[in-house]
Amino acid sequence: MNHDPFIVPPNSLISLKNDYDPSYIAEFHEKKDAKKKLEAGIKELANYQNILYAQNTYALLIIFQAMDAAGKDSTIKHVMSGVNPQGCQVFSFKAPSDEDLDHDYLWRSTKALPERGRIGIFNRSYYEELLVVRVHPEILEKQQLHYFPQENKIWQQRFEEINNFEKYLVTNGILVLKFFLNVSKQEQKKRFLDRIETPEKHWKFSDSDVRERGFWDDYMTAYEQVFNHTSTEAAPWYIIPADHKWFTRLVVSEIICKKLQDLNLQYPTISEEHKEKLLQAKKMLESED
Repeated sequence: MNHDPFIVPPNSLISLKNDYDPSYIAEFHEKKDAKKKLEAGIKELANYQNILYAQNTYALLIIFQAMDAAGKDSTIKHVMSGVNPQGCQVFSFKAPSDEDLDHDYLWRSTKALPERGRIGIFNRSYYEELLVVRVHPEILEKQQLHYFPQENKIWQQRFEEINNFEKYLVTNGILVLKFFLNVSKQEQKKRFLDRIETPEKHWKFSDSDVRERGFWDDYMTAYEQVFNHTSTEAAPWYIIPADHKWFTRLVVSEIICKKLQDLNLQYPTISEEHKEKLLQAKKMLESED
């Protein structure tokens, strides 16, 4: 599948409404065809993750951002279902704690970065500092800033800081993949109603979800600003259609596999001395009674 329609070109100005269709499903007409391809992709990803872990040179940081009910949790669950838990770490970032607020806004994300050989997943991330904080600027008053920049200067400052941070990560072998699961307002409403009407899903729903829905247009504006300022050559944004979860999962899995494939990962080579020790160990084992 061609992934170009999903990427936000660096140094471009995009419109979520005009440039990205939440219900897009490419050439797929049958859900079962996409699910079959996803199953193959999950196996491929598991293989790449094994080599990534063994090589222990790179790390992969995957960031998921979305409006509520876009399917972040289920996408992570399905796409990463075949990955060895030893090589994958998932962090879900909620409202900052008092300890978090005593540090800079990147601190809690920095300490959760994946080690070499591992895949780290951020379910929401430091981008909340350019999204929910921008939609609700009163949150800034709780961040104990040593100064308070004028009007929009703080957002421009954070765009630059995050771009520099991600460039630093990539330069040091921590590759960054950023996904925005683009669900439509109509589909979000449908999923909210399903959560309310299904007892087993009540735990997923909060009245705050509906309150935040009232800021939909503000969030779309904030997201567009994020994409227009932080989709870079080092760490571009991918806007993934999210009205059909089966398609969302397929696209995400393919892009992750492509990223790992481009690394040309290899199992570590061993020295002749190591090979000799292996042969000796084999002889000892085979000589046992």
